[in-house]
Amino acid sequence: MNDDISDGHAGISLMDKKIAIERRWQRILDDTTPYVPQRWIGTGVLLLLFMARILYAQGWYIVCYALGIYLLNMFLAFLTPKFDPSIELDTQENEVEEGPGLPTKADEEFKPFIRRLPEFKFWYSATKATVIAVFCSFFSIFDIPVFWPILLVYFCILFAITMRRQIKHMIKYKYIPFDLGKKNYGPGSSRDR
Repeated sequence: MNDDISDGHAGISLMDKKIAIERRWQRILDDTTPYVPQRWIGTGVLLLLFMARILYAQGWYIVCYALGIYLLNMFLAFLTPKFDPSIELDTQENEVEEGPGLPTKADEEFKPFIRRLPEFKFWYSATKATVIAVFCSFFSIFDIPVFWPILLVYFCILFAITMRRQIKHMIKYKYIPFDLGKKNYGPGSSRDR
């Protein structure tokens, strides 16, 4: 009977410790949120260390390729709007076929660019993936022999085709996923006066 009680207390204390660690980790993540350039510099340094490891060890090309494909997928989600304009246009065309609807062109409301994948989640996922790739590069089971130039050429072709399609999509639907050239209404601007 005492064993049941002690097992219950051990389970509760382990859960309490797990929750405390998760809260501490979340606090660290919350504290790093405003430091965007520093976070990305850290991830870039981690990526450079991983690449140096791959070049020095002359192996784990499949791990490097998988990381590259994953980061490309994440980057595309980062560039893509949450609400895809092509899908919205298809929906509007279907509504026109069904009957009259509300006007959408003349008095259309302002829709800010909302990313499918927010910057913080992109950074966090990229950093976790890079740490996992570094970890995998220390085990020979992940060092699958491949002819790396083929992987490199295939990745470059895939990157070029994918980015060309994404840029065409951005031009067609007139959205810019970056803050370049957009007005900033900060302190000292004409809006405050």
